Amino acid sequence: MKTFVLLLAASCVAVAVAKPGQYTTKYDNVDLDEILKSDRLLKNYTNCLLDKGHCTPDGSELKKVVPDALQTGCSKCNENQKSGTRKIIDYLIKNKQDVWKQLQDKYDSKGIYLQKYHDQL
Repeated sequence: MKTFVLLLAASCVAVAVAKPGQYTTKYDNVDLDEILKSDRLLKNYTNCLLDKGHCTPDGSELKKVVPDALQTGCSKCNENQKSGTRKIIDYLIKNKQDVWKQLQDKYDSKGIYLQKYHDQL
């Protein structure tokens, strides 16, 4: 479960390709704490990911890379993106189980990634 969120969150930080084989660093300086502290901002991102609301340009890109990040084990993420991912994972698991469940239902309804990354949990 944590791995799924890790991959999802890494996608949040990396929303386009900067150099071959890696996600862009364009969004590496996004203040994740600001997003996590704001129910409005977090809800906007999750609504975008869940097809329940408008997507900003970065939200649209995020939605595009989530499946790739899940399929590849976040192999295109840099260390900063992985660190941001861990922060988001911890927050969602501890504070937003309802959001986690909705994202899991949409992006891993069959538990494929949960099984695939079981050893990392």
